[in-house]
Amino acid sequence: MLNFIEKGSDDPAAVRCIEEFYSLTLECFQSTNNERLWLKTNIKLARLLLDRKHYHAVARKLRELHRACQKEDGSDDPSKGTYSLEIYALEIQMYSETRNNNLLKALYRKALKVRSAVPHPKIQGIIRECGGKMHMSEENWKDAQSDFFESFRNYDEAGDLRRIQVLKYLLLTTMLMKSDINPFDSQETKPYRNDPRIAAMTDLVDAYQRDDITKYESVIQKNQDLLADQFIAENIDEVTRNMRTKAVVKLIAPYTRMNMDWIARTLRIGFAEVQDIISHLIVNGEVRGHIDEHKRTLVIESHGDSDRTKAIQNLSNAVTELYTSIFKEADGLRLGQQGHGAQHAVDGEGLGDLSPFQDHRANLRQLRRRNKMVA
Repeated sequence: MLNFIEKGSDDPAAVRCIEEFYSLTLECFQSTNNERLWLKTNIKLARLLLDRKHYHAVARKLRELHRACQKEDGSDDPSKGTYSLEIYALEIQMYSETRNNNLLKALYRKALKVRSAVPHPKIQGIIRECGGKMHMSEENWKDAQSDFFESFRNYDEAGDLRRIQVLKYLLLTTMLMKSDINPFDSQETKPYRNDPRIAAMTDLVDAYQRDDITKYESVIQKNQDLLADQFIAENIDEVTRNMRTKAVVKLIAPYTRMNMDWIARTLRIGFAEVQDIISHLIVNGEVRGHIDEHKRTLVIESHGDSDRTKAIQNLSNAVTELYTSIFKEADGLRLGQQGHGAQHAVDGEGLGDLSPFQDHRANLRQLRRRNKMVA
């Protein structure tokens, strides 16, 4: 009866009617001491209030339900583990919708540790979906992908239509992870590869993995209904940014100097965004160059010039070391004071093969004569 009357409870009069209906039902169960039906009905009422976004009423109802599922010492009652997990799922949903990530994270971890329950797969799907959204808000793409996959698997097992939307989230995280792995390779997702309900997201993933910015932008323009989902709308901008960044890097690769207005026209994006992307690439060291703001141009530093400069510097250092070893160290020997053995050493008779220095023997002889005169 509750399921039947909820379907038409959209106008204010119907809402008041259903609230009274729930109240009378709960009073009936309480008077008959039927705790199981009382818990199930209250959970159903909390879910109805959550759908209507009456968060204060939901919070009060959840506190009441938590107390009903606890022992006298305040610990969770293992015999009511299934109900506890349903209550956690509702509370996690509420914190997810109100963006209270601190409480959501603590409750999410607590819900995953519940082992005394055999919940309906849909409950696990809800918990994992909210966990994935939490990880996405922290830009933890890997854990988000894992949670969305588990959520999809549970929704699919329960036959819940929510699985299609969560599959879209899974495809979204695949792009944010910059992964080349096809998300439809798994046994669970393979049957949905050609599902028309996710065709737009599939096309986006395909364009993203092929770095086809034109196809990507075209899919976005033709499927504005994708952005009707607030969660996708909030995160697709990051994917678009990654796509445009890759397109800029690919476009400027053959050139050393280019006009940024030309880049903006070619990629069909604003000049300010082009400038922001290039600045980010330069700061991160992905592009070696600088922006001439007066001429609105990007100047790329040539790798050949820097390599030649480095080679010349190395050659200069080598010549300096050679000069030091020949002239300064030879002068420091005080050859005239070392006797005949030192003289032979300088002439190359006692130090082995000195053929690399034969061109400098005349200079060494002059140094030897000067040292003898000084001595």
